[in-house]
Parts: sequence; C-alpha cells; structure tokens
Amino acid sequence: MGLFDHLRFVAGMKAENALQKAEDPAEVFNYSYTKQLEQLQKLKQGLVTIVQNEKHIEMLEAQTEAQGNKLQQQAMQAMQQNREDLARMTLQHKEALNTQVDGYKQQLEQLKAQHQKIELLVAQAEQRISAFSTQKEMVEAQYQAAKATVEINEAASGFSKESNEMGLAMQRAQEKVLQMQSRADAIDSLLAEGALGNQGGLLSGGQETDLDRQLAQISSAHNVDEELAAMRKQISGPSNQ
Repeated sequence: MGLFDHLRFVAGMKAENALQKAEDPAEVFNYSYTKQLEQLQKLKQGLVTIVQNEKHIEMLEAQTEAQGNKLQQQAMQAMQQNREDLARMTLQHKEALNTQVDGYKQQLEQLKAQHQKIELLVAQAEQRISAFSTQKEMVEAQYQAAKATVEINEAASGFSKESNEMGLAMQRAQEKVLQMQSRADAIDSLLAEGALGNQGGLLSGGQETDLDRQLAQISSAHNVDEELAAMRKQISGPSNQ
C-alpha cells in the first residue's frame, strides 16, 4: 500500500466511523474487516450477475437452435414440394442462425471462465476473511488485556504516589506534635524552676522568684526582731529605761 493509498484509507476510516484516533487497533481491524466484507459482497454480486448472463445466453442459444431446427424442417418440406429456391433461402436463414449459436457458445465459454475465476476469488476472500477475523479477535483481546493492565498499573502508581504523599504529611504532622510536646515540657520545666519571669522580677501568673523569697524572709525576720524587742521593753517596764 502506497502513501496516498494509506492516507485515503485512514481518511475514509475517520470519515465513516468518526474516529478521532485512527491508531486504535480495534478500530483499525474493525474497519479493515468491514471493507473486506464489502469486497466479498461485491464479488458475490458479480458472480450472481455472471450466472444470470449465462442463463440468459443459454436461453437464447436454445431458442436459436430450436429456430434453426425448424428452418431445417421447412427447407426439407420446400424440397419435397420442388421449391428448391425456397429451400435455399430457408437454409441460408438457418446458417445465419447457426452463426448466432456459435457466438452464443463463445460467450458462454467466456462467462464460464469468468465464473470459475470469480468463484476462486470468492473462496480465497472467504478464507482470508476467516483468518483475518480470527486474528482480529486475538489482537482485540490482546489490546483489551494490555489496556486493562495499563489502567491497573496507572491506578496502582497513583495510589502509591498518594500513599507516599499521605505518609510524608503524617510524618510532618507527627514531627509538629513532638515539637509542640517538647516545647510544652520545656515551658513546664522553666515554670517549675521559676526561670520565666517578667522584667520587674515577677513571674507571669503571680509566682515569685528565689530573690523575692529571700527578700521576704529577711523582711519577715526583721519584723520578728522588732516585735521581740518591743515585747522585752514592755516586760521590763519603765524603770529599766
């Protein structure tokens, strides 16, 4: 098949089947199979026409031979009546009919030769179409199986990709949770140790630092000493002043 024949083949396939992609093996085989069936139908129609022509020529041959036999009998009757001139004319007409019969026989031989040739072509086409049909079914099955495998692999690949992405997202979420937990533990430890305070020396939340506690203890001890001194003074009385 030449380039232009191939282009015409593809163009016809697209036009008849409204295909957007002629590369689909199933569509290509179906189109080729349909075209072969059409060609086979044309061969069979041609064979029917030849058979009809054969029958028609055979009928004409039979009619002409019958007419020639009748003329033969008429010529004999003319001779019996001493009409040789009439018998001569009748036999001349019979000879013309014999020529037509010979022509019919020749046509029949040609038609029979064509008949045999087309029968052979029909048999070859049927055999070729049968083999092509088997091959078509096999290729279609292989194509569908391969297509299904590709779809499954693509689905599996997509699932694997999504699983990986989900795994990474879960890992990042877990890392953030651990980071938040570590930060919370660190803040709790600092709060327990009193290491977190504001600029004025007071902790947020009302808690005291070690320095605050020490100052409070000194102030408390000083107050106690003053109260004890006052008590001693009251006990000793005014005379001891």
